[in-house]
Amino acid sequence: MKYLIIGLGNIGPEYELTRHNIGFLTIDRLADKFDASWQSGRLAFKSELKHKGRIIHLIKPTTYMNLSGKAVNYWMKELNISKENILVLVDDVAIPFGKLRMRAKGSAAGHNGLKNIEALCGGQDYPRLRMGIGDDFPKGRQVDYVLGRFTQSEFDELPIMMDKAIDMILGFCTIGIAQTMTTFND
Repeated sequence: MKYLIIGLGNIGPEYELTRHNIGFLTIDRLADKFDASWQSGRLAFKSELKHKGRIIHLIKPTTYMNLSGKAVNYWMKELNISKENILVLVDDVAIPFGKLRMRAKGSAAGHNGLKNIEALCGGQDYPRLRMGIGDDFPKGRQVDYVLGRFTQSEFDELPIMMDKAIDMILGFCTIGIAQTMTTFND
C-alpha cells in the first residue's frame, strides 16, 4: 500500500517557523523520526519512508501555499496514488491551538492552499488533517497572524502537537481514517 502525505507551507527562511508552515514542520519531524532524507523533486521536496509494510511518500510543495494543488496533482499521478490514500496537513485558525482534526473530506474553509487542491484535484473529497493554530488576532489581521511566528508558549507546546499528528498520520496509513478519527480527533 502506498500513501502520499502532503505538508502545506511556504518555502523560504522568512516562512520557516510561521503558523502557516505547521504542515512542513510536522512532516519534517516525521521524516527525522524515520531518518528519511529529503530530495528536491518536481514542484516539491520529497521523502519516503516505510512503516508496517506501507510505503509513505512525503512532499512539501515548493509552489507556495496558494498553488499547492499543482504539486499534489502531479505527485498523485506520478506515484499512482488515489485521493483516499493522500493526507493533507494544513493549519486552521478555526481550531484552538494544539487541537487536531482529521476529516475524510470537507470544505476549504477559506484556506487558499486547500482551495487550489480542490480546483486541481477534482473536489473536496480528499483526507486532511487540520492542525489548530487558534485565532488570537485582531479583526482584519488574520494574514499577519498566520504568517507570523509562533509565540514562545506555542513553540514550547508544538512538539506535543506534532507528535500526536505523526501518530495520526501513521494511523491513517495503517488502521485507516475511520479508526484514526475515532481514536485521535479532539
